[in-house]
Amino acid sequence: MAMGDHIKARRAGGLYTHHAIDMGDGTVVHFSGNPVNHRAALVCRIPMEDFLDGSDAVVVEHREPVLPAEDTVRLAESLIGTRGYHPLTNNCEHFTTYCKTGRKNSPQARRFVKAAAAAGALALVAGFHLARHLRRRHGQRDTASLARALQQPKKRQKRT
Repeated sequence: MAMGDHIKARRAGGLYTHHAIDMGDGTVVHFSGNPVNHRAALVCRIPMEDFLDGSDAVVVEHREPVLPAEDTVRLAESLIGTRGYHPLTNNCEHFTTYCKTGRKNSPQARRFVKAAAAAGALALVAGFHLARHLRRRHGQRDTASLARALQQPKKRQKRT
């Protein structure tokens, strides 16, 4: 690793990664927020060891052109104290990508949004199929009459 590198480390057993800029002196600048507690988050400088928290550092390679290391470090330092963290629109990956390339981007957040949209679509399709199945089973033509039918207590048949 070298000064100006965009690095990441695994968090929560690999559930997500946390990103920072390597300052070249054993410290990093990062957005301190996390997906759970982000209201008090701010850009700050901390020892590399504290950032890694027992994880290994991985250097993030960018496909687009990157700023020179000195500019990346200078930009990261100039943003220390900045607030406004948001897990989907302004997170640690947005911050480090901005310092490295001049553009905010978070593939991790995009993957999360896509996964959430896919799960929502799947739930919608499953709900549609369940409603269709229940309408057929209960002989109902519309959802309102199906809802009424499902709310009525079942009549017990007498055994003989």
